Amino acid sequence: MKKAVKIIVLTPVVLLILLLAGIAVKYSPVYLYRLITQNVADVYDYQRYHNRTIKAADRTFQFPEARDTAYVEGLFSDRVTASGFKAFDEWAEKSQTTALIFIRRDTVIYEKYFNGFGRDSYFHSQSMAKSFISFLIGAAIDDGIISSVDDAMTKYIPELLQRDTGFGKITIRNLLEMRSGLAYNTGYIPGTYIHAPWHDEAVGYYHPDVRKLLLKRVKPAAEPGGAFQYCNYNTSYLGLIIERAAGITVSEYLEKKLWSEIMEYDALFSVDSEKAGFEYMPSRLIARAIDYARFGRLFLNNGNWDGKQIISSGWVEESTREDKSVPREIYPEWFGDGCKKVYYSYHWWGHANCDSTFQFTASGNLGQNIYVIPDKEVIIVHCGNSLEHYGDFDLWHVAEQLQ
Repeated sequence: MKKAVKIIVLTPVVLLILLLAGIAVKYSPVYLYRLITQNVADVYDYQRYHNRTIKAADRTFQFPEARDTAYVEGLFSDRVTASGFKAFDEWAEKSQTTALIFIRRDTVIYEKYFNGFGRDSYFHSQSMAKSFISFLIGAAIDDGIISSVDDAMTKYIPELLQRDTGFGKITIRNLLEMRSGLAYNTGYIPGTYIHAPWHDEAVGYYHPDVRKLLLKRVKPAAEPGGAFQYCNYNTSYLGLIIERAAGITVSEYLEKKLWSEIMEYDALFSVDSEKAGFEYMPSRLIARAIDYARFGRLFLNNGNWDGKQIISSGWVEESTREDKSVPREIYPEWFGDGCKKVYYSYHWWGHANCDSTFQFTASGNLGQNIYVIPDKEVIIVHCGNSLEHYGDFDLWHVAEQLQ
């Protein structure tokens, strides 16, 4: 009887040890350690990684100010009420908002920081980083080092063909539109909302050599150009293409093409490990909130920065406008299919309205947004560390209230 009890008690322990050992062998001991110690991603993760510095411009445009605190905070009154709070400041604290900036016609109407953050703080982009990687693809096309979004990804990463000829069908456009057909495991631990250890979002995020992961493990699973599948590997492959085409790191190219041209503050880009030195393209760009607003201003002005064309206007349009030739059935139902709907372009999200206006946004987990409202000449930056009392659609509702 005692032996049977011992077997019953020890079997789960042995199985767990075997599982962890298998994960360490398959993905590396570093991956296992990060998975256990970091668990769920948050906006402080960059502090755990080696970061590359991206230098800012010597001088750049400064937004004039004409503060109207009551007006802007009033735009969020529905969200405050729906969250069960009595005052905006209470909502800002409980929603873990860290920054809120409202700019209209190049003038800062509102700029406040919360929960211990300030203007000089670093703000984790989360998936807003994807829009910056998209920008670099456009810059590389402008520079002539990438020919077209219709190039096969294997033009720049030819060794993938040796592993699977299906890679040859995937274009840069497919990667930008999240329609590459790459395999992407989204499994959860049964009965929970916790990513399984083999969930590809976790694998890609914590792996100490993402470049090796892309070249050796990720594979096609479906025909490219089909259904929309949000997949971080798409962005990582775009980063690898940029690295190959430019012949320098993505951080260096981002500094050359964007940061040193328009930004006020230096930024950081976390790499997977100091040894591998590959930026985590989908989400670990770290910058100041006001510089996120500058990126929004660049795209609001069709790529022009005070008379200098930083990125072609055609790229801005192609990246942020709805491609109405794409069939709506390829998207999840929550995108909608009426005149009011969500769309996805080149690593930018969009909101289409029934009056033919639209907004576009760089969007990241935990409440990161660069929200651009072209017809009102408005840019809103929101940064935070929770989605409990805030969501992307809140800014869509704010846009609807603007006169």
